[in-house]
Amino acid sequence: MTTAKHGWWYDQLFTNWKKFEVGYVSVLLLLQLAVYLVVPDSVIGMISGVGGVLCLVYGMKGRKISFIFGLIQCLAMTYVAWISHAYGSFAMDIIYVISQPIGWVMWGHDEATRGFSPQVRRWIFLGAFVAWGIGWVVLAALNGQLPYFDSINFVVSLIAQVLYILKFKENWSLWIVVNVANVIYWSILTGQLLMGSSTVGSLGANLSQVALQVALLFNAVYANRVWARGEADNEGGAGQA
Repeated sequence: MTTAKHGWWYDQLFTNWKKFEVGYVSVLLLLQLAVYLVVPDSVIGMISGVGGVLCLVYGMKGRKISFIFGLIQCLAMTYVAWISHAYGSFAMDIIYVISQPIGWVMWGHDEATRGFSPQVRRWIFLGAFVAWGIGWVVLAALNGQLPYFDSINFVVSLIAQVLYILKFKENWSLWIVVNVANVIYWSILTGQLLMGSSTVGSLGANLSQVALQVALLFNAVYANRVWARGEADNEGGAGQA
């Protein structure tokens, strides 16, 4: 919501931050820069990491501006996923790019967060599990890398993103699953490059994704608590990855 004193952009970026949140956001951003300084072979990977951190942090705060950073992150991540043969992630990132303007519009019409009943929540999580298995089979047929992990990126992320756009609190539980899987996934790809068992992808880009997924996992756990308690901002944003 725009105020006469500061305006919409200032309120979205700088208002209503707890000291803990400022501290952990700073650490997460410095982690991305540190990875780039250690292995400076992928500016795109670093941009993806920084954009991803800002997107999810502002999403945790329930602010519409998260979709701007999300668009930057998804465009960069699409390239990283393609050169790494992470086809599930690549397909999902294309969907993410499309979903950013949709989320921007949706969050402008309804500012309230919401939640499912326990029974519906169980059915959604069961459906996500079944979809993961189907995605695994499809990605394995396409010879993607580590399809059992990449499928989580492909299908569970899609469900989580839809719930995020619609402002259902359960999206963060699914993002936790996605982020745990992605930490393992990108760590394995990084290890393969370090050991010379694979030449696919970029070491710097892969390391930036490991750092990003660790950051997003931490943020998803914290955001799950914030949204469950109804502490997200409900002005100019939601009340996601």
